[in-house]
Amino acid sequence: MEIKILGSGCAKCHQLEQIVKEVVKELEINAEIYYVKNITGIMEYPILTTPGLVIDEKVVSSGKVPSKAEITSYITTALGKG
Repeated sequence: MEIKILGSGCAKCHQLEQIVKEVVKELEINAEIYYVKNITGIMEYPILTTPGLVIDEKVVSSGKVPSKAEITSYITTALGKG
């Protein structure tokens, strides 16, 4: 599984990264987590505002920090499709 946090490095982006890391650890899954900070990389995805959350190349959230429960749901749903 590949998870990307899209953002310029703001507080909300860092908060999203922390929650994602916690969820991955709690679920005991193998996931590569990337923090995409450059604007060119962010523009590859159809988001208008950061932070963005991309799981296996699918944008699942943008413009907010989802709750831990929401992030858990996004990841488990993505795992189910694998």
